[in-house]
This record gives sequence, C-alpha cells and structure tokens, in this order.
Amino acid sequence: MSTFDQVSVVIEANIYFDGKVTSRSILFPDGSKKTLGILLPGEYHFNTDAPEHMKIISGVAEYRLDENDDWKTVKQDGEFNVSGNSSFDIRALDIVDYCCSFL
Repeated sequence: MSTFDQVSVVIEANIYFDGKVTSRSILFPDGSKKTLGILLPGEYHFNTDAPEHMKIISGVAEYRLDENDDWKTVKQDGEFNVSGNSSFDIRALDIVDYCCSFL
C-alpha cells in the first residue's frame, strides 16, 4: 500500500534524538494509529507502550528486541513486531523510511 485514504495527520512532528529520528502520526477513522518516519544513520533505543509493527519502506537497519539478542537485519519491505510495554534497539545503516503501526 503506497497511500492511506480518509485519514487525519497530526501536524506536529515527533522529533527524537536531536532530530535524527522524526515521524508524523496518522489517525484512521477506526481509531487506529500509524506513524510514518525517517531514521538517520545511527543507533537508537525506543520504549513501547502498545505492541508495534515496524515496516521498512526503504533503507537498511538492524534491530534487536532484547539487549542480549543478536542483531537482525531488516531492509526494504522487511517487517518486525515489538511487544507492548517493552523496548527495542534499532541501528539505521543508511537513511531509513519506515511505517510503524500500533496494534
């Protein structure tokens, strides 16, 4: 899917890590939410409230769901899930365009 129809977009950006990670929130009529964002090259740690589904639109990243896990590579059209009330690390190897769905 390359477009979302009949949605609302929150104008204010979510800005993290001194502007190296940015996203915009997309709100759907059914109450669901997604964010569309960009990761600049670097390594980042995120905490989650709700479960998340991450889809990489373009670029290459590595992620780990637990600091004791091995890093896994994810690239264009790759996906991974993160449990709610947890955290994950992500390392952008180049500029990464992503879509995060809150489950």
